Amino acid sequence: MLPDTFFNRPALELAPDLLGKVIRYRHQGIWLSARIIETEAYLLTDKGSHASLGYTEKRQALFADGGTIYMYYARGGDSVNFSAQGPGNAVLIKSAYPYFDQLSPQSTLSILQANNPDRQGLPRPVHKLCSGQTLLCKSLGLKVPNWDNQRFSAEHFYVEDCGLRPLEILQTTRLGISQGRDEDLPYRFVDAEYAAYCTKNPLRRGQVEGRDFFRLTGDLQPV
Repeated sequence: MLPDTFFNRPALELAPDLLGKVIRYRHQGIWLSARIIETEAYLLTDKGSHASLGYTEKRQALFADGGTIYMYYARGGDSVNFSAQGPGNAVLIKSAYPYFDQLSPQSTLSILQANNPDRQGLPRPVHKLCSGQTLLCKSLGLKVPNWDNQRFSAEHFYVEDCGLRPLEILQTTRLGISQGRDEDLPYRFVDAEYAAYCTKNPLRRGQVEGRDFFRLTGDLQPV
């Protein structure tokens, strides 16, 4: 379980460092896990953030200490964020990829698929189960009423460092930001190995390196 000090850092430092970390969630007594592959940083000072709209009871988690869980509804589903250092700063977990090990064996795939079937009620392919912020929460069973403004729990919900490190990180602009609300800020980070499985692939046709995205090494140095 990552300590509070891991989260109590600037959001632009925390967001890329969360890539490769594993979300653990105990759903109906069984641990489900997902490797984080896409994040977005949000700052109090940028117009695209919820916190920029001001403090409210609903947004209080954004103004709490680093490592506080902030959840909200987006496009009819649940989304999960972790607060970072400084009031109003946080990281949105944009996409993940199912992760299997001794705690969450391969057999948990059927639970993820049961939680999040496709529109025809059929099992989603493994690479599509968590390829978006609401799909991730639905697959794991994370719900706004249960976890908004809560702290991590070793018994129920936490993030773990399993030694997984992205070899290359793609830095690009965030998604879904309205025009005029700092939509051009390059605050989205993607594990390049999993780029095809994130919300929107930065390497898709038509994207130009150096203009639409930048490549960083795992230690955030330019390639």
